[in-house]
Amino acid sequence: MSNVSATVTFQESCGSSSATPSARELVRILYGGKRFNNPVNEVWPNLFIGDMSVANDRYSVWKLGITHVLNAAHGRQHSQGSNAFYGPAMLYHGVPADDSPSFDLSQYFYSTADYIQDALDTPHGEILVHCAVGVSRSASLVLAYLMIHHHYSLLDAITKVKEHRWIFPNMGFLKQLRVLDEKLHTERYEKKFI
Repeated sequence: MSNVSATVTFQESCGSSSATPSARELVRILYGGKRFNNPVNEVWPNLFIGDMSVANDRYSVWKLGITHVLNAAHGRQHSQGSNAFYGPAMLYHGVPADDSPSFDLSQYFYSTADYIQDALDTPHGEILVHCAVGVSRSASLVLAYLMIHHHYSLLDAITKVKEHRWIFPNMGFLKQLRVLDEKLHTERYEKKFI
């Protein structure tokens, strides 16, 4: 079943695209679509998700026109990015996240969403969000960004990113994104009546 078909089927079964899918349903949707990636893909205008092979190649990052880097595997093996590594022409932000279902990535959702938005608000700003493989940690932070700053539901954010890159956040991150989705939905619903 294609990603779009799975999304439509889910929306029809629950009657709304605003309902948060179960973690199992999200896994089923994530399995759909292409299962290969380039080292880096533009998933939103001027917002790229990549793996450490591109992030560790300063020339490739420069060729992309990247002005900001968000490393979701900061300090981890083979992912030692820093301001010194990229030089003064590029801004760097590191998140020391483990790609483990027990790691609390949600503590970084708002700060990294703001960092991404600040990068995109910069004239000619382009941002690379990466981790080791570019499918779990970095993808989760980009999904949170789309939910927080562009009011996407989790399902819609997944669908949008999967148009350009295969992603697969681990089960713990999916559960944390579900909590964020429900929180944002409740906040937006309550604002309608204030």
